Amino acid sequence: ILGVRDIHADHAASHIGKAQGIVTCLRATPYHSMKQKVFLPMDICMLHGVSQEDFIRGKQEKNVKDVIYDVASQAHIHLEHVR
Repeated sequence: ILGVRDIHADHAASHIGKAQGIVTCLRATPYHSMKQKVFLPMDICMLHGVSQEDFIRGKQEKNVKDVIYDVASQAHIHLEHVR
């Protein structure tokens, strides 16, 4: 964009885009859960013993919060790469 041709800028933009995508998914989780859909990574959910049904029912136990934390941590890692 704006004619910038720099591999470092491209790399930073890629990580920012990934972080933004992850955060958008997290922010939309309550909405999607009301629609009976869950778009969070199932491997992280399974790691914490959380099912899609837990999100659909709006459970807020520690293991559900741990899933959200782990996914948010992935966004944070991408931001750290940018810095």
